[in-house]
Amino acid sequence: MAANNPRVDYLGVEVHEPGIGHLLLLLERADLSNVRIIQRDAVEVLASMLSDASLDGVNLFFPDPWPKKRHHKRRLVQPPIAREFARVIRPGGLLHIATDWEDYAEHTREIITADGTFTAVPAERLKADPRSLRPPTKFERRGQRLGHGIWDLLYERRETEEVV
Repeated sequence: MAANNPRVDYLGVEVHEPGIGHLLLLLERADLSNVRIIQRDAVEVLASMLSDASLDGVNLFFPDPWPKKRHHKRRLVQPPIAREFARVIRPGGLLHIATDWEDYAEHTREIITADGTFTAVPAERLKADPRSLRPPTKFERRGQRLGHGIWDLLYERRETEEVV
């Protein structure tokens, strides 16, 4: 994404050190300078490292689906995170979540729409918008090999209403 949009700055958040190392190698090979990386848990970064309305969007691609019912509380997309997404994404910004688990897609729809800050956006409306494009990931390819569908959920941050 950074290579296709050199005028856009990206912030990657990852806790897994080998994944960061691999990304750094790819960035160096591609001679990209529009990516910054934070090695931390995304929950911490959202809660304490990002200012209000500081991002044009958030991409969350193939988060751990925690498919067992007893583990659903571990899923990243939960009401507190939806509120943090709403806080850090500027009005008009895009929240793009992709998953290969239908149950997680439904869970995500429920959480994000219940917050009331985001409006679902049909993918067709964003075809020409580079913010909605994403490269295939290894998790996506693995899911497809296993026969999973792919759900791209796109939401726009509503404009804030002025308090009179």
